[in-house]
Amino acid sequence: MAKITFDGIEVEVEDGTTILNAARKIGGDVVPPAMCYYTPLKGSGGKCRACLVKVTAGSAKDPRPMPKLVASCVTPVQDGMVVENTLSPQVLEARKGVVEMLLINHPLDCPVCDQAGECDLQNFSYDHGTSATRFEEERRTFERQDIGPLIQLHMNRCILCYRCVYTADQITDKRVHGVLGRGDASEIGTYIENVIDNDFSGNVIDVCPVGALTDKTFRFKNRVWFTKPVDAHRDCPKCTGKVVLWTRGNDVLRVTARKNEYGEVVDFICNECRFEKKEVADWTIEGPRHIARASVISANHYELPVINPQIIADLPESTTKELNLIPRPY
Repeated sequence: MAKITFDGIEVEVEDGTTILNAARKIGGDVVPPAMCYYTPLKGSGGKCRACLVKVTAGSAKDPRPMPKLVASCVTPVQDGMVVENTLSPQVLEARKGVVEMLLINHPLDCPVCDQAGECDLQNFSYDHGTSATRFEEERRTFERQDIGPLIQLHMNRCILCYRCVYTADQITDKRVHGVLGRGDASEIGTYIENVIDNDFSGNVIDVCPVGALTDKTFRFKNRVWFTKPVDAHRDCPKCTGKVVLWTRGNDVLRVTARKNEYGEVVDFICNECRFEKKEVADWTIEGPRHIARASVISANHYELPVINPQIIADLPESTTKELNLIPRPY
């Protein structure tokens, strides 16, 4: 076990744990952002530099600081390590530069992008970005490619996090897309425009942190903050069948895998659950999906604070109605 101090908070983690996952064990605002790292995907991380932190003491044996900021998602902890994230002006300044770099070629598609409202890049730029850009050159653009009837690829929005490539490589047995080209000509694509049709191909939509890969069956149908997310499940021979239904009224507009608090998929789901089961009758509804209060998705239907049910039971019914103390999901 190794003890590290992260933003003044001491935490003990297993040897080999990365700095980012050590911070996640603490939780809250001290956790660095991550645009490319994805816990279920082996080899992910170290590409976007969004999670840079300052190591002011390498370990108890060698307390010298590391000379440069390090990517917390791929740097293992050492016993006695001291790390600064939100406490370091150098880290916060570097993070602004990372946001500016990611937005250099990213188009202002938020008004028409289906990812708006649940986009990691939107959140990242809101928290750490600036209101203006210094980039004056021509932005990188790509020709639109058709990669199948279910997934829409917008390469102009891609930040080359490689999550979709790792997902297709590790949970499917027939990957047909990857990174083509080198340097500033790199792009996600398929060889001779092959169609992505694997049974689990839809998961590349869930892992994409921006609007580069979106659900064609949900395209331009609604905004996520107008929908009601509910947890549901079904008996599925291909996957766990545990999903989130995004509904409006009695209509199921889309189906996604469940994600944890860091936006990472808990259980990958098959295309049958995602694209073919769009009726409420196909599912067993478990209840409303918990959405963070800070998320725009929670607008107008966020969860009320948890109140001791015994206190409510002891109050007259007229009082609970007057004070609006009856717990409800939305």
